[in-house]
Amino acid sequence: MDPGRIRNFGIVAHIDAGKTTLSERLLYQTGVITRLGEVHEGTATLDWMEEEKKRGITISAAAATLPWRGHELHLIDTPGHVDFTLEVERSMRVLDGAVLLLSAVDGVQAQTETVWRQVRRHGVPALAFVNQLDRVGADHQRCLDELRTRLGARPVPLQLPIGRERELCGVIDLLERAALYSDEGPRGRALRRAAIPPELHEEAEVLRSELVDLLAEHDEDVLAAALEERDLGPGALWKALRPRVQSGELLPVLCGSALRSIGVQPLLDSLVDLLPSPLERAAVQGVDPRDGGVTQRAPSASAPTCALAFKTLADRNEDLVYVRIYSGSIRAGDVLFNPRSARSERVTRVLRMLADERVATEAGGVGDIVALAGLRATRSGDTLCDPKAPILLRGLECPEPVITQRFEPRDGGERDRLRMALARLSFEDPALHVREDAESGQWLVSGLGELHLEIASQRLERDFHAPVRAGKPGVAYREAIGAAARARASVERVLAGRDVHGDVELELLPRAGEAAVPDVEFAAGVAAQPALRAAIEEALVSACCSGPCLGYPLYGFTMRVLACVAQPGRDHPAAFAQAAVEALQRALEQAEVHVLEPLVRVELDTPQEFAGGLIADLGARGAEVSDVSAEGPRRRIRAEVALADVFGYSTAVRSLSQGRAGMALEPCGFRRVEMARLQARGLHV
Repeated sequence: MDPGRIRNFGIVAHIDAGKTTLSERLLYQTGVITRLGEVHEGTATLDWMEEEKKRGITISAAAATLPWRGHELHLIDTPGHVDFTLEVERSMRVLDGAVLLLSAVDGVQAQTETVWRQVRRHGVPALAFVNQLDRVGADHQRCLDELRTRLGARPVPLQLPIGRERELCGVIDLLERAALYSDEGPRGRALRRAAIPPELHEEAEVLRSELVDLLAEHDEDVLAAALEERDLGPGALWKALRPRVQSGELLPVLCGSALRSIGVQPLLDSLVDLLPSPLERAAVQGVDPRDGGVTQRAPSASAPTCALAFKTLADRNEDLVYVRIYSGSIRAGDVLFNPRSARSERVTRVLRMLADERVATEAGGVGDIVALAGLRATRSGDTLCDPKAPILLRGLECPEPVITQRFEPRDGGERDRLRMALARLSFEDPALHVREDAESGQWLVSGLGELHLEIASQRLERDFHAPVRAGKPGVAYREAIGAAARARASVERVLAGRDVHGDVELELLPRAGEAAVPDVEFAAGVAAQPALRAAIEEALVSACCSGPCLGYPLYGFTMRVLACVAQPGRDHPAAFAQAAVEALQRALEQAEVHVLEPLVRVELDTPQEFAGGLIADLGARGAEVSDVSAEGPRRRIRAEVALADVFGYSTAVRSLSQGRAGMALEPCGFRRVEMARLQARGLHV
């Protein structure tokens, strides 16, 4: 496929806004599938995992390729639950466009704000689609207002719904001045154009005039036509709209009902007409691993191959690595270089994916999103490139875990199986951190939420045949230093019959952001062999897995090696590694070390009569209520609270609101926690 005819886009939204339902209609409308599946029946094409079918939610981002109007649309359907936000993050890293989906009943919700921040951070052009307009309580105008006030976007309505709630029957295309109906029932493909209903004609003309005035701000042709009071055809308006959408200045808003296939075909047309192709995106920036210089790759088939691995799949038969190709091409049999692991990788197969279905293809080119088989040392965030022209792209940002649970095998003889299964699971999901506790013989598994760990436990049994006993989930605390400290340690020992020596001096320096992962740097003038440096760095990073207060991982500082004194003939990496760890322990004894606890942002959407009770309950949990806003008969409450104080909070919300309030939790950082609070929770230093 000509890269100019490719569109890479993802669908992002709060949970239950209808992402997978919309994806299913897009697949059906483009002829990829011939029978519609439903999320509530567990038959949706892109919800292929057993847990997704059972729970009716998306857990893992799924890919599909859609043909439309001579173009190739690469779709990624992302999860909406906050526990799986990593799937959205790594998808946004490689996409050229996004569809921001809103529920017409609920408007902009907590996770909507989160995914919008991800879209903006990665500079991804977006369209918005107001879904579920056929539901009772749907409010199209409210969604437009909240896009402006809560997201800070500049929404531009391109459509107007025909009918309200259950009477929704079509949409008005403002640019083409036409009413669009589906002629084959609620799941048909044919689109019938008709005149705008008389009762909506005036409103449609007003909105179209506002759109023309907006486009005239930056387009001379539109401005000239407006001044001459000359009507412009839809082609000229689409042309004027496209660059401002791709720059992120404007957010076009479409509408309809995915469940009833209303507005689906116009959305496909808008994806083609408004979103950029890979050729229209800027060249990717990277580093030359040979000299550290800045380099780049233009989106060209003649440029050296460059691709980013953004997702891995630990399959029973073969591991798959999903990649976005930025330049060059990848064919089966090609040898690619991985700068992070400094290893060459041979591609055995190139695959196009439809959920879990695999179709072998000859090659992938510029702009393609494909899966590669045969790679051994490639992980999420790695770069794959031409060995003769290496480049290292910026990796993926992985959210840090906030909840920890202890796992152990149900059968004592299955330890090795569980160890391998956990390694495979953490390979697939970088947000899942696994550490073996040598004292208890259990594994500490940390994740982004209770649901994240629950699904990990069930996948261990179902997919990897390694049933586990899981402890009660607990908060993933952290330890951080508050002031600089310095120490030195010297080691004399006999190793394999040889007298060895190691002497290391280091300094601990607090870093901005107490949640920053600790790193190691060597002061200028430290003359140490590469093998000694590598041993020291590995030992120090490993030692940070357990802090001096409660044994939680250490964060928020830099370990700066000031001296590394070797004696001729007696230097050995193991001795220097031991000396570095002893120096770290001595420095921590001098440093001020405190404990951090994760915070979550709580958002409640409740009928007015239950707002007082919910606010009082939040206050009793030590929450700081930041905002209470009125939206008709409902109230939206926002607060920040310690994660430890809202375990099982959904049950309390249901009880206090008679099941009528909605809730969303989102991690929002860490804060220092006093020892008295830790002791009240049963934790003692």
